[in-house]
Amino acid sequence: MKTSFEIKAMKRRNFLKATSTAVSLPLLFNGMRLSAMPKPSLFDSINSDNDRVLVLIQLNGGNDGLNTLLPLDQYDKLFPLRSNVIVPENDLIKLNDNLGLHPEMSGFKNLFDQGKLGIVHSVGYPNQNRSHFRSMDIWQSGSPAEETWTTGWLGRHFQEGHDDFPEAYPNETYPHPFAITMGNVVSETCQGTAANFSLTLSDPFALSPLAEGNGGETPDTPYGKELDFLRITIAQSNQYAEEITIAAEKGNNRVEYPENNNLAQQLKNIALMISGGLQTKVYVASLGGFDTHANQVEDGNTGIGVHATLLRNLSEAIAAFQEDLQAMSLEERVLGLTFSEFGRQIRSNFSFGTDHGTAAPLFLFGSCTNPSVLGQSLEIPDEVQVQEGIPMQYDFRDIYGSILEDWFEVEEMAIKTLLHPSYNKLPIIQDCRVATDTEQVLEPEILLNAYPNPFRSQTNIQFSAQGGIVRLSIYNAMGSELKVLINKKLPKGTHKITWDATNLAAGNYYYRYQEGMIQKTMHLIKVR
Repeated sequence: MKTSFEIKAMKRRNFLKATSTAVSLPLLFNGMRLSAMPKPSLFDSINSDNDRVLVLIQLNGGNDGLNTLLPLDQYDKLFPLRSNVIVPENDLIKLNDNLGLHPEMSGFKNLFDQGKLGIVHSVGYPNQNRSHFRSMDIWQSGSPAEETWTTGWLGRHFQEGHDDFPEAYPNETYPHPFAITMGNVVSETCQGTAANFSLTLSDPFALSPLAEGNGGETPDTPYGKELDFLRITIAQSNQYAEEITIAAEKGNNRVEYPENNNLAQQLKNIALMISGGLQTKVYVASLGGFDTHANQVEDGNTGIGVHATLLRNLSEAIAAFQEDLQAMSLEERVLGLTFSEFGRQIRSNFSFGTDHGTAAPLFLFGSCTNPSVLGQSLEIPDEVQVQEGIPMQYDFRDIYGSILEDWFEVEEMAIKTLLHPSYNKLPIIQDCRVATDTEQVLEPEILLNAYPNPFRSQTNIQFSAQGGIVRLSIYNAMGSELKVLINKKLPKGTHKITWDATNLAAGNYYYRYQEGMIQKTMHLIKVR
């Protein structure tokens, strides 16, 4: 049964959704404060000294990572599994001996060569949910798959020190929006406990003021409280709109952006607002259409089709954005990140498409990105099960936490409270010096193997610990974490643990080893 506050929050949300304005009002709902943060908020810590900006690009629908970034050393295994969608090997844009980009992604190749593109292999989360809505909710909130959190990972952070938001905002200290979502619906990434710290817009030059009414006293009733809230948010939106327009008029794009490319136009406006002096810290852009169950490619020519067009738009938009930032001497202030709710399955379907899967590659862009490939190349099993996806190697929450720590200077303990207690920083950001070479991040060499493999009932997993907290767990082919074999600090040296899988069906399994930045996922085969 809903509480009175939840009912009020629902009414507020419905009202705001029904209100058609150039700048959307912040959405309210009954969020839950998870814990007190031991550090001031993101904005308190960076307001005076850190002018960095984060740009999130949401790929709606579940991007097919195996059609975006292909493992060249596994191509012969992949071809029979997705022969009706896979791009010919000779057409791929070669990044190195092991990786090839889709041929429509020359913009990404140029960024990679310039040292402005970072790649993280097989990003996901334990117990992958293949529902669009639920999985995107997990990515936006930063919650475990088994829990539902009503705040976004950035919204929780903004909330600290700003419990009275939206009352008294904007103000002299915070005159500009905390975050901006390009489009018509605010991003749940920025949802706080009572209000969303993001507002929406499509065109910074077409912001019409909202009628604020005649004021006057409001009754001390639920209706009066709702009216007060609406007055506050309308006044806030009008003030923010004025600041946005001023910044856009001061800004000046230096390059031509691709036409008929919605994402490019979103990024063009973001670059314009940044160059015009808007102090907004987070921008959220989006590109839809990645739910490619059918007609992902054209029959007879797998290099073209819906997915190829999406990848071209993504690549060209980000390349133009980065070029614009460089021309305006702003690229050292801006970091970008792409994310999607899940990858696609290893096997294609009979409709020239792919179905919901698990992990997929994640891309970071900017001159401060570590221009490297993080993680091990994909290992495609000899026998791929029905509905099997790419197993997770990196938890997306470690990506988020690393951005908070290295980009926004947030303390490690605060991040563990904000995201998850097992957070491990990843080397995805570097000092803002544009690199000339792009080499794979070298993790410490460790002993990690399983024997026997294949096995019938049990197998031994051997590993060399570095003297830190080791988490070793077993996953099935659907991305579910079946068992945590160990999760504690171990002394440096070689260790062995036996996994008894007597009660499990024959098939593909994976063991994931995590110790600090060392995160590896290896294949196991159980036979009858």
